[in-house]
Amino acid sequence: MATFAIVGAGFSGTLLALHLLRRTPTRVRVVLIERQNRFAQGPAYATGNPSHLLNVPAGRMSAFHDRPEDFFEWLARQPDAPAGFGPGSFAPRRQFGAYIRQLLHEELRRPGAEGRLELVRGDVAAIETEAQGPLSLCIGDRRIEADLAVLAIGNFPPEPPAIADHGFYDTPLYRPDPWAADTLAGLDPDAPVLLIGTGLTMIDTVTSLEDAGHRGPIHALSRRGLTPLCHAAAVKPPRRPGAAIPDRLTDCVKMLRAEARRAVRDGSTWQAALDELRPFGRDLWQNLTSDDRSRFLRHLRPWWDVHRHRLAPDVSCRIDAARARGQLRIHAGRIDSIAADGDRATVSYRPRGKAERHELRVARVVNCAGPACDFDRIPHPLVRRLLADGMVRPDAHRLGLDVTPSGALKDRQGAISRQLFAVGPVTRGAFWEMTAVPDIRRQCELLAAQLAMLV
Repeated sequence: MATFAIVGAGFSGTLLALHLLRRTPTRVRVVLIERQNRFAQGPAYATGNPSHLLNVPAGRMSAFHDRPEDFFEWLARQPDAPAGFGPGSFAPRRQFGAYIRQLLHEELRRPGAEGRLELVRGDVAAIETEAQGPLSLCIGDRRIEADLAVLAIGNFPPEPPAIADHGFYDTPLYRPDPWAADTLAGLDPDAPVLLIGTGLTMIDTVTSLEDAGHRGPIHALSRRGLTPLCHAAAVKPPRRPGAAIPDRLTDCVKMLRAEARRAVRDGSTWQAALDELRPFGRDLWQNLTSDDRSRFLRHLRPWWDVHRHRLAPDVSCRIDAARARGQLRIHAGRIDSIAADGDRATVSYRPRGKAERHELRVARVVNCAGPACDFDRIPHPLVRRLLADGMVRPDAHRLGLDVTPSGALKDRQGAISRQLFAVGPVTRGAFWEMTAVPDIRRQCELLAAQLAMLV
């Protein structure tokens, strides 16, 4: 019996396991390994807050391409399904997490599946290999031998801002993980708060603060002060363009702007025009030169993020209301220093385009800057060990690990592994769009088909 090991049982790892079990013969065994307490739940879908909504409509969130309505139909069968909920509605993220967990549990109970799927709780410290031999995954005192392994290690906590005195990060005024249970614990509801970052994680944290009854000022600071835009209401799709997609970044930007303007003139929206490009996103990224990719990351990435990763309309209305009443205050600038002073932190920052420094006095600083992705600096023990052993290397733009178009990892010299693969956000450098469920589902399906051919 062949053994496939998957390191990480969040959404990416769990979905890959399900697709592998659908595509491989019964002599293939899948071992799903998770370091956290629960399987089939990454941080995004482990939230217990019903106000944290998906950023993709329910009708596009199926785990299976050949069953496109699967998640929506599952939702409709739930006893607490809201009235009037449709495929274009935005469901709570915790419900999507429950959906993935149920799929996993159904697979464990499926007749004839005995022994094909094993769930292992533990932290893989190393992956060792010998020439023409199996891999050995080290989990404490246990070793799991596998014919191949897939890294599905998800996103990593945000990096703290670079300041002179890192001692502040050891004080109770700082919270490095916005998803931790104690992030907002003990916070005076009238106290001012600073959220570092103005993206989707900031939106979730503002929602959590509001739901906890927070009344004090909420400051959010990022380099450009951009916030995610809103999904448009259902409108007619834009007229499909016949022109080919250019291979130069500047021409791609011009094309997208022209299509957005035309869509609006035709009674559609810029959102719909951008979504029309989505099926070609991976090809577009891989068709750009390395220099164009670097220019995109330096200059356009923040604008792409706020236009591409949009908010559910209900969430967007809440954020707009918080800004209108002056509770949520968005700042654009760069942090110079943060210092603890009793029960307050003094944050000095330089506003964008200005020379003078401004200060904020807050009772808590929460890092909502989004996931770290520079694998040269990520402290994850397994990643550090694999890099040190030369079994993997960062991609050229330091967005993740270097992989082939099929997901095979490359070692320090660029050689392609026949036994080590990766899936999900860790492959962002090769595929760029690897955070939304539809993108990861497609990748899991393709990788499962590829691995099935290796049996």
